[in-house]
Amino acid sequence: MKRILITNDDGIEAPGLVRLAAAAKAFGEVTVVAPHQERSGLSRSITVKKPVDLVPHAFPVPGVSAWCCSGTPSDCVRVGVSWLIPEKPDLILSGINAGYNTGAEIQYSATVGAALEAAFFGIPAIALSESFGPDHSVTDRFLPRILADLQDQGPGPDAVFNVNFPSGSCRGILTGRTVSAGSMFRVRYSLAEELPGGGLRLAPDPYPDEVFEEDSDIRAVAGGFISVGIVRNIR
Repeated sequence: MKRILITNDDGIEAPGLVRLAAAAKAFGEVTVVAPHQERSGLSRSITVKKPVDLVPHAFPVPGVSAWCCSGTPSDCVRVGVSWLIPEKPDLILSGINAGYNTGAEIQYSATVGAALEAAFFGIPAIALSESFGPDHSVTDRFLPRILADLQDQGPGPDAVFNVNFPSGSCRGILTGRTVSAGSMFRVRYSLAEELPGGGLRLAPDPYPDEVFEEDSDIRAVAGGFISVGIVRNIR
C-alpha cells in the first residue's frame, strides 16, 4: 500500500484538501500535514528562525491521519518526510488549490512550491488546482482518473506534475502542456491613499491577459480542458 502525504496552501480547513484526501484514500494510506491558516503566494518559503509546531487535527475523512502545522506548505512537506513518515512517502499531493496555478503565477504558488519541495527529496509529486468558485463537478469527476494515471508515472528528476481543472463542462484532458509565459491576470496599481511623510498606499488592480501560447496550460483551461503539465525545480 502506498504511503501518501498531502498538503496545501489554503489551510487545514480548506474543502479542497478534504476532497483530495477522500479521493487519495483509494490509492494508499493517507497522512495530511497542512498549514493552520492560508499560506498562498509563499512559493518555496520555509521557516528557519523559530520552531514549527505540529498539532493533531480531527480530520473529516475517516481513516486519514491529519496534523496542523504552524509553518509553510514547504515546511509541511519537510516535517512530513523527516518526522511523521520516516519510511518516506511514495507520493506527495498538494492541493486542491482554490484557483488556477498556471503560467507566470506558478513561480509564486505555494501549492506548486510544496510539490517541488517533494521533488527535492526525490519523491514523486502532483500539484492540483481548480477554477475558483463553487462548481467542483469537473474536478470531482476526473480526479480519481488523474490520480490513477499519474501516481506511477515519473515526470523526471526534479520535476512534478501540475494539474489544473476547469469549471463547468469539460472537453477532455490535455497532457504535455507547457507553462505559459503569460498570466491569467496581470497587475497594475492605483493610488488608494496618500500616507503621512510622503508615503503612498497602492491598491493592486488585476486585469486579464489575452494572449496565450497554443500548447500552454492557460490555453487548455481557458478552452475548457484539464491541463496536465510538468514543472521543474531550478538547482
